[in-house]
Amino acid sequence: MATGGAGPRGPPGAAVRRGADRAPGGMEGRGEEEEEEEEEEGVRITPQLLKASTGEFALESILLLRLRGRGIAHLGCLGDCANLEWLDLSGNAIAQLGPLAALKSLAVLNLSRNRVASLEPLGSCRNLQSLNLAGNRLGSLQQLRCLTGLRRLESLRLRDPLARLANPLCAAPAYRAALADMFPSLKAIDGERVSGRGSELYQLCRDLDSSLGRGGGGGAGTEPPSAAQPWVEAGFWEPRPPRRSSIMEEAYKQFGEVLQECRELSRRADDTIAQAERALSGRPDPNSYVF
Repeated sequence: MATGGAGPRGPPGAAVRRGADRAPGGMEGRGEEEEEEEEEEGVRITPQLLKASTGEFALESILLLRLRGRGIAHLGCLGDCANLEWLDLSGNAIAQLGPLAALKSLAVLNLSRNRVASLEPLGSCRNLQSLNLAGNRLGSLQQLRCLTGLRRLESLRLRDPLARLANPLCAAPAYRAALADMFPSLKAIDGERVSGRGSELYQLCRDLDSSLGRGGGGGAGTEPPSAAQPWVEAGFWEPRPPRRSSIMEEAYKQFGEVLQECRELSRRADDTIAQAERALSGRPDPNSYVF
């Protein structure tokens, strides 16, 4: 690696190879200058990289994308994957998330083991349901305020004990309770089921207690109780229609194509076997000759 900044830069492919050869686990022991140099020279996501990783010719056709541990520092044209629903960028050197703001269909995002300190672009990912941010540089709960508008967010991870990943804000003993207050719709924090104010069961019990409190009163009980009030919203118990997922549609389509191909191969095999049987049955039996 060259130490001077005035020399000519190599071709883009060389930068990609240099970034890809670095193992993510070795970043912790490097100095700040080397980290800055790596971030500057890190891999940039390009249409060629995306097409080579997925086999898709059009970026709009990419639904699932795994770019784990590629030495990526710049998200480049990732925002052009308009229909992307599942994205794994863990184990890279990403600090800026700007292109992710264009991913309106994104539902699952893994950014663990990166260098993220600002989450502002994720506030535009309105369909986001699961977000893994373990092992980044988030030092305050205020940095998560931009995500409070994500109504579908159900799982948020800032700490992963098994992988020994965390954020500086996880040092606060009550940060999980603060997250539950900040995001009432969360069902899981750091991989653990929310059992406090964020859980649906708690909300239902609280509404039931409130309803019983309005209907119950003192005295001899001669007065009829007030009309019962519903403690859940209308249609709560009705089965929800299945969410239309382009991922499932693509999986069913591919399965159907494979099944059709298997049926065609089976038909051809049956025809070949039948032809062989006819050919063998037409040969004279050597044992039929009498001398």
